[in-house]
Amino acid sequence: MRKFSRDAFTLVEIMLVVIIIGALAAMIIPRLSGRGEEAKVKVAKTDIDANIATALKLYELDNGSFPTTEQGLQALRVKPTTNPIPENWNGPYIEKDPLDPWGHPYIYASPGVHRPDYDLSSKGNNGTEISNWQ
Repeated sequence: MRKFSRDAFTLVEIMLVVIIIGALAAMIIPRLSGRGEEAKVKVAKTDIDANIATALKLYELDNGSFPTTEQGLQALRVKPTTNPIPENWNGPYIEKDPLDPWGHPYIYASPGVHRPDYDLSSKGNNGTEISNWQ
């Protein structure tokens, strides 16, 4: 009588491993699928509350006032040519165009409607407002 050596997996063993991997993937993938959008919201909030806010405060420190609504956030990259022309402009105060994570410009107004100094917001991806006054 000849003994068989067992050097390979059986079909049942392979199917069992595939089923286990599929079950794990079914539990994990739904939990990770919404993380990309959450990360973009956090990046926008950080831009609004820290990155762009710091650049605006530096601009205000150098020039005595924030850029006007007409000058917009571009005044942080390029010296404005409209009144009031900042005499002590020492920029650029930011390195790249101020776009939200969805590729849209941030909405800026100075003086603000919600705050006396300036309002800064993004409409997000689905219209949910992310702002410096909420």
